[in-house]
Amino acid sequence: MDAGSQAFKPSVFVMHSNSQESVIIVAGLPRSGTSMMMRILEAGGVPALTDGVREADVSNPRGYYEFEPVKRTKTDPSWLSSAPGKAVKMVYRLLYDLPPNYNYRVLLMQRTLMEVLSSQRAMLQHQQNDDAVEDAKMVDIYRRELANLDTWFQKQVNFSKLDVNYNELVKTPGPQVARIAEFLGMDLDQSAMVGVVDIKLYRNRV
Repeated sequence: MDAGSQAFKPSVFVMHSNSQESVIIVAGLPRSGTSMMMRILEAGGVPALTDGVREADVSNPRGYYEFEPVKRTKTDPSWLSSAPGKAVKMVYRLLYDLPPNYNYRVLLMQRTLMEVLSSQRAMLQHQQNDDAVEDAKMVDIYRRELANLDTWFQKQVNFSKLDVNYNELVKTPGPQVARIAEFLGMDLDQSAMVGVVDIKLYRNRV
């Protein structure tokens, strides 16, 4: 297996809280499919916590599903009071800032690392930003940071986590959607969730 072929080892940590009482977090590397996962959850019936500040563009034509307050969680976690039972998107580094007085169910997106980097480069080019780091260096950084995150997860009693493989999700969404619904323990519209997946948007492949 090459250095960039896998972002995560598939794993699941489960706790015994009700999903209606938990904050549902969609997390991962930038360009790992987090926006698509938010759309999938919304189609299934999970309310999405988003503000629409970042508008859709050529890199994400169906929207980014971001929520600005999550960026300030370390200093102001007040947004969490209205978040249980809803889905919110976060970059993986922000997971460390979440306070311990809530339960979290995390869908952690994984995608072949070289595809992540290819998609990041394409987005930077569209934004006319050439500030890119060498791929081999970024693969090493991401592998190390994600391994540290995996170790951290195993020590958190108020977190449960399901790794979701983006590459498998876009190719055969049915089984992946079923895993997600089972993990969340919610009666979701799985047919609508599968219908969100658009293989045409799988544009950066290696």
